[in-house]
Amino acid sequence: MDGMDPAVRHGLRRVLTLLCILPLLLLLAREAPRLPQSPLVLGYGFIVLLGTIAMIYIAYSKYEDPSVRELRKRPRKLDGFPVLKPNPRVSFLLAVKDEEDAIEDCVRSMADSDYPDLQIIVVDDLSEDGTRDVLRRLEAELGITVLYLEKNLGKKHALVKACEIADGDILAFTDSDCILAPDALRKCVEAMVRHPELGAVSGHCRALNAPVSIFTRAQDVWYEGQFRIAKAAESTFGSVTCVSGPLAVFRKEAVYNYFPAWAGDRFLGAPFRFATDRQLTGYVLGQKWKGKALKRQYADSPFVTAEDYPERQWRIGYVQSARVWTNVPARFRPFMKQQIRWKKSFIRNLCFTGTFMWRRGLGPALLYYGHALWVVAAPVMAFRHLVWAPIHGMAFLTLLYLCGVILKGLIWGLAFKIDNPGDTRWRYRPVMSLLSSVLLAWLLPYSMATIRRGVWSRSAT
Repeated sequence: MDGMDPAVRHGLRRVLTLLCILPLLLLLAREAPRLPQSPLVLGYGFIVLLGTIAMIYIAYSKYEDPSVRELRKRPRKLDGFPVLKPNPRVSFLLAVKDEEDAIEDCVRSMADSDYPDLQIIVVDDLSEDGTRDVLRRLEAELGITVLYLEKNLGKKHALVKACEIADGDILAFTDSDCILAPDALRKCVEAMVRHPELGAVSGHCRALNAPVSIFTRAQDVWYEGQFRIAKAAESTFGSVTCVSGPLAVFRKEAVYNYFPAWAGDRFLGAPFRFATDRQLTGYVLGQKWKGKALKRQYADSPFVTAEDYPERQWRIGYVQSARVWTNVPARFRPFMKQQIRWKKSFIRNLCFTGTFMWRRGLGPALLYYGHALWVVAAPVMAFRHLVWAPIHGMAFLTLLYLCGVILKGLIWGLAFKIDNPGDTRWRYRPVMSLLSSVLLAWLLPYSMATIRRGVWSRSAT
């Protein structure tokens, strides 16, 4: 399809996508007349399945990789976005704490990037293992810049320290347990050079340690869907809501003034150490409406006084061809800690990004608030179907709920199989759907109750 006329290719993709989801649409059409008879029993599953189908349709029929070609859908007034030079200076930033076993591979993958004009800054946030020894050796060998903090500041404050000396027109971030493809950063920069309206882009992440166990393979398939479908759908509207930590790339103008607000973020009267990537993304998405107030709040900060960048309605994209791999939790306990962190980040982000997302248009609003409604309703639905129904002798309702969860997982698994022909890991996707609905749904109320408690830790073992 690469050699086709763009309009023909786009039309063909839409037809093929519709053909793939046609059986599911027929299933929904068949069940729709029954909704008024039992709205609570059938309504939730109907809406979730319809939302899944819509997201898959958007991701496969409309998404275009902004690093490959110029996007079909762009803002009308492009002159409001300053153009980047062909090879802008990039500052690649990393914060690390106690990652002795993984940090060398991560830093070497950063240094192996094929991007020509690159500044690498690593901040050690007072590691207590052998991380500093590894960084000293790499500093001498690779010529990178390493900041050794004498006080533990937390991830956001550590990265802000790096931003104080970063001199790039583009600021890129990764996590200390990640490995990047040599061309990943270049792909992201090419997307931003080609599209000046992009204030930030996210790369595409998979599990680095997928072969370890069934548990890690299931997470790998889940990651693929979250990026290839969820972020791709958001990207078609220029409103990706989380430029994820494994590869997050920002234009300096889009984030520089908001680093003080990011580092000093407070929620419910206490410092909030989570939501590092979601919250920074939120400042790019919402600065048109929130930017002036945030800058006034930190008016004395050098990040604001050095240069006051105009508030723009930036777009945020996703670059499927920019590949990065991260170590996912291989054991249950670290996995649960990770999920609790993510749920806390969701809660914080909903109270910020949720206040303006409706302003970005109908498509972004439906995707964002629809997902938020699903997450908030999940523990209620889990209680109703897994606790209340069996107690009241309605085991069939529980079975129907679980069948719906498995069906949704099979749909995501099919999407994985289409993108990865011959890869049998698609069958693990229903497992993740069951885990999410049966177990992870309960973490939202727990995360809310413990939201003021938190320590930065990246251990995935």
